[in-house]
Amino acid sequence: MQMNETPILICYDGSPAAVRAIETAAALLGPRRAVVLDVGSSMTPAESLAGPYSAMVGAAVEETHAAEAVRIADEGTEIARSSGFDAVARGTRAVPTWEGIVEIADELDVPVIVVGSRGLRGLNEALHGSVSHQVAAHAGRPVLIVPPRGERRVDANGR
Repeated sequence: MQMNETPILICYDGSPAAVRAIETAAALLGPRRAVVLDVGSSMTPAESLAGPYSAMVGAAVEETHAAEAVRIADEGTEIARSSGFDAVARGTRAVPTWEGIVEIADELDVPVIVVGSRGLRGLNEALHGSVSHQVAAHAGRPVLIVPPRGERRVDANGR
């Protein structure tokens, strides 16, 4: 089988849902080029309070977050390679996370974005947000959202 030259974008944050997304994408899309992306936050609220007191502390925190994003992307890249992808790692920082994903997808002009879902619903989703739903709503391109393993959700009609 010939490998597709157009890379896809695989979002990876180190979670079991992200690993499942890689495995599912490999099964559905077959061997092809991929960019494995981790989007780290710029600063936590506590870190942002310390930033104005010392530019060096702020720069060190930013550098630490950037290095961690690359480390996590490297981890996901190894999983992607073992799943059959010709993968490279990419780390970036953005708040909110979905904006960083959409920005990189636009930059690379990928045909599809692959993202795992935590399976949050209702109040949990409202409180914690859904990166996968925000990416799907704003990407302007196909998004493969891979749900978590587990029991199927049943609606009010028993379906």
